Amino acid sequence: MKRKAWLVLGDGTVLEGTGFGAETECTGELVFTTNMCGYIETLSDPSYAGQIVMQTFPLIGNYGIIPEDFEGEPALKGYAVREYCDTPSNFRCKKTLDTFLKEKGIPGIAGIDTRHVTQILREHGVMNAAIVSKDPGDLSFLRDYAVTDVLSEVSVKEKTLYPAENRKYDVVLIDCGAKQNIIRELNARGCSVTAVPYDTAAEEVLAMDPDGIMLSNGPGDPAENTYTIEQIRRLLGKVPMFGICLGHQLTALAAGASTYKMKYGHRGANQPVKDLVTGRTWITTQNHGYAVDTDSLPAYAKARMINANDGSCEGIDYPEHMCFTVQFHPEACAGPKDTAYLFDRFLKMMEENN
Repeated sequence: MKRKAWLVLGDGTVLEGTGFGAETECTGELVFTTNMCGYIETLSDPSYAGQIVMQTFPLIGNYGIIPEDFEGEPALKGYAVREYCDTPSNFRCKKTLDTFLKEKGIPGIAGIDTRHVTQILREHGVMNAAIVSKDPGDLSFLRDYAVTDVLSEVSVKEKTLYPAENRKYDVVLIDCGAKQNIIRELNARGCSVTAVPYDTAAEEVLAMDPDGIMLSNGPGDPAENTYTIEQIRRLLGKVPMFGICLGHQLTALAAGASTYKMKYGHRGANQPVKDLVTGRTWITTQNHGYAVDTDSLPAYAKARMINANDGSCEGIDYPEHMCFTVQFHPEACAGPKDTAYLFDRFLKMMEENN
């Protein structure tokens, strides 16, 4: 029997739909992602911690859940879709989306006008929302919600080794909620990866004598992670470093720049990024709600890439410090693989430094 559910937005908008997944309620920051495929990777992306994720593509669940495609442990608060498919068809499918969400304690809502909600978010910006089983009336609880202190939820809890078969280099991954495909891309290039918690001291990282340091993606406001920022500041220039998404933002903050919250962020697999050095534009996968303020960068940091839609910062080079960072995901799954060459650039930096 279908059960009713409501999506309640912070501006007072209430949409009735059908509940699926866990029979519970949730409150979170409502964001939308434009991917036409890859909902498994979206659901398992730790960068969505504290958020209710809404898919703009209308049909979700049609190929079920495939554990081999997971990027990490789900950290999102809730899931909203236009149409949920409860009869998936794929030879790799292990379970339905409904079963998966029930196992993870994540409520879902289907049957809502996701196009309408997306228009609201684009007009007014990201806002808090809730998936509830009855109209809550008083919405004050939405105003009080904030995504804070989420790195401790998604980071690895202890040092973890991911060995490469044909080891060339040793890389320390500072895990702020890393997607597994970052590790896969490094392993495939002969890098043994040791993931360490987000709050690991710089001295401990350097004591591991790494050939390079990888700064991962992750959720939340980058500026609140003052301890991690300080450790990155102490690591800059010591060994080659490569930062992705949150790692890009944290490095900029460590260099003395500032970040800001975007109106509704970039989430999807079709964001155009222009390389200011080569002039080439790449189509990229992204998932972030904050950006680096290019004008605040110190003189030794060079803005390398910008978003071709809104001009926001997408990549920074720190040539004096053997470091470069990007806002998008070169390891993207699902999404275009065109920028995977950036991992090769990282390997070349390690080779030149050895």
